[in-house]
Amino acid sequence: MAGRAVPPGRLRRRLTIAFVLVAGVSAGLLAGGSWLLLRQAQFDASLHQAAADARYRLVLAGQFLPLTEDRRGELLTSFEGSGRHVVLVDDGQHPSHPAYAPPLGARLRAAVAEGQLGYERSSPQERPRLLVVGGRIPGSTAELYVVTVEDDIAADLDQLRTALLAGWVLVVLLAAGVGHTLARRTLEPVGRASRAARALTEGLLDTRLPVRGRDEFSDWAASFNEMAEALAAKIEALSAAQARERRFTADVAHELRTPVTALVAAASLLRDHLDQLPGDARRAAELLVADVVRLRRLVEDLMEISRLDAGRERLAVAAVDPVALLRAIVVARGWSDRVRIDGAPVPLRTDPRRLERVLANLVANAVEHGGGELRAAVAGDGSRVVFEVSDQGPGIPAEHLPRLFDRFHKVDPARSGRGSGLGLAIARENAHLLGGRLSVRSEPWVATRFRLDLPAEPASDGAR
Repeated sequence: MAGRAVPPGRLRRRLTIAFVLVAGVSAGLLAGGSWLLLRQAQFDASLHQAAADARYRLVLAGQFLPLTEDRRGELLTSFEGSGRHVVLVDDGQHPSHPAYAPPLGARLRAAVAEGQLGYERSSPQERPRLLVVGGRIPGSTAELYVVTVEDDIAADLDQLRTALLAGWVLVVLLAAGVGHTLARRTLEPVGRASRAARALTEGLLDTRLPVRGRDEFSDWAASFNEMAEALAAKIEALSAAQARERRFTADVAHELRTPVTALVAAASLLRDHLDQLPGDARRAAELLVADVVRLRRLVEDLMEISRLDAGRERLAVAAVDPVALLRAIVVARGWSDRVRIDGAPVPLRTDPRRLERVLANLVANAVEHGGGELRAAVAGDGSRVVFEVSDQGPGIPAEHLPRLFDRFHKVDPARSGRGSGLGLAIARENAHLLGGRLSVRSEPWVATRFRLDLPAEPASDGAR
């Protein structure tokens, strides 16, 4: 197929990834937002409870006033015995339990000094996780700070975060499976259409797509089937026209062969007696002989191309010396002083008669239509043999290059000369029959190069 092939499944992967991204981001935002809201609610509830408990403890601490050394000890022992860790600050800091004596921040101390109830939390990385709520004991300048351990809340939040993360992973995996399934089912008609298009390019003109339902893909499939039917009809009509053209060419060549043979015999006889004719009659006879020769060549070309079209041509493979063959072609046609032969002998097995037909046509084309240095070269690498015939003439216009090997195509009268327009078409057919490829490149007044690329060994010796 022409163009770059798209790897199968790429669009499916893109759709699956997009589905996973949407589901993953949505689930992640929902899980993260829920965790943050629940975390804030838990800590707010803990703070409200701790604040209420701190107010109660402050009222109880007022019963131990004035705070002598003994009464301070009783206060700390009483609170610690009731399961509450406190820090008493009067002439110093006195914790009820040494393990729960966090440093009191400046903002907390400032809020308490102003007679307010203040609080602060330890950093999330510290263990134990502590909430400190403090205030001034009524009727005293002493400060009491109640310490609440929030490790249980932190542990519950960690468990919730782990559960939400596991749920998010599960959602992503589920989204990947669902997205892959939906993408596969959605793109299945596209895949069928792609395979059907490839089948059409390979010549399977009866390929059709199933039409199911009434969605866009069904309309697409119906349109594709209509296109395929129209294409098949067009190709069938073109094939029939081509077959008629080939039959017509073969019939014309066959019908012309007998009268042309008679004309050639008469023209040969007339050519032998040209010296006996008066001046005016001699000129007319020379033109007649030349036209009969052209007619004979045209009929021979038509006969050859009709045989090639019939596909019954067989190869007579033999060892060939490419350089010697080129020299023989040039010498036999009297072009030795115009065409330079380059190259060293390389091994080649092919049909020498057909190879000579191709090379003679290319060299004749360069001699007749080219200019400057005419060169015929041979090169090989063991597996391939390349012939190149070049000239430095006016070249071939770019718009004619794609059709140069078409039958009866002529660039213009100056380049077509007396030819029939079948020479290069026959050369290309013979090149294909030999398993090679004939191509041309042309840059006006710089170089026109015809290139024949052949296998050093034929694929088979039978008919094509």
